[in-house]
Amino acid sequence: MLIGVPKEIKNHEYRVGLTPESVAELVGRGHEVIVETSAGAGIGAEDEAYAQAGAEIVGDAATVFARAEMVVKVKEPQAGERAMLREGQILYTYLHLAPDPEQTRDLVESGAVCIAYETVTDASGGLPLLKPMSQVAGRMSIQAGATALEKAHGGRGVLLGGVPGVAPAKVVVIGGGVVGFNAAQMAVGMQADVTILDRSPAVLERLQTHFESRARVIYSTGAALEAEVRAADLVIGAVLIPGAAAPKLVSKALIGEMQPGAVVVDVAIDQGGCFETSRATTHADPTYMVGDVVHYCVANMPGAVARTSTYALNNVTLPHALAIADKGWKAALAANEHLANGLNVAFGKVTYGAVAKDLGYEHEPTERVLAA
Repeated sequence: MLIGVPKEIKNHEYRVGLTPESVAELVGRGHEVIVETSAGAGIGAEDEAYAQAGAEIVGDAATVFARAEMVVKVKEPQAGERAMLREGQILYTYLHLAPDPEQTRDLVESGAVCIAYETVTDASGGLPLLKPMSQVAGRMSIQAGATALEKAHGGRGVLLGGVPGVAPAKVVVIGGGVVGFNAAQMAVGMQADVTILDRSPAVLERLQTHFESRARVIYSTGAALEAEVRAADLVIGAVLIPGAAAPKLVSKALIGEMQPGAVVVDVAIDQGGCFETSRATTHADPTYMVGDVVHYCVANMPGAVARTSTYALNNVTLPHALAIADKGWKAALAANEHLANGLNVAFGKVTYGAVAKDLGYEHEPTERVLAA
């Protein structure tokens, strides 16, 4: 199979779909790989490294999209990239379609076969291709929140860990999954006053066992959430419904009741965000104010630590890329129900139920597509 890797063009996105080491794995299995020039520059992987791994370096994204049977990316294709997709071409990347009707429409119209990292599952019910970026984003959310709390950035002027004789910042994490767990770990490590809210008894038990007395773990009723958010210095939104739009758990009215200079970091922004006041921002302009509350809603947080993120991502995406390249997409998905869960759009049909429901498309089950 001929696999193409374009350079990412989203604002301040420095990750790349395949590392030189991943390219070497594909080439070693008899596949061809073309890489757009400078695609790996953001992680310190120059064209020469890709060439030594066996890739052909091409001058522009148009060549990659025109020639490749499978395009491997990191972020969702931007409008110009979507216009270059063709029927039957495989797109393997993060998509986050539920809150993005324009992208969904373009992918449907392209006829491409679109496999989304974020909905591929594993035997334990987890999301293994989303997990490493959730770990990165969870940890980064505390760094970003700590910076936004500084007075110069519009925050309350509160040091996350406090100092002897002065109370630490109150950090509230909504959601105890991978993002929330990693955010809480960082906040606890910085000696903040941490509260985690979740509704799953199993998650609450796991969190309590791990953090013991270093963090409060509370069942997330409406009343508990409102009380914790009102009192918080920093709130991390870390909720996820796989493939679907994130629920709006914090209303605009509740934002208005927060302390002046408090900060919210919405890690769920890729799926539309869990704060009613959230809108996607970029690394170039990461924050905005709603009333007196600082909002950090960068949609590609892990792109800021591109080298760490790219290698962590390739560790989990490469095995499936190899399977698709070796067997073809239909055979690979038919042989692996977890990879099949990654299929979101194919030949003009929406194959992922939550996306179809949220955006009003007729749902075409993956099994039917594979049988066609």
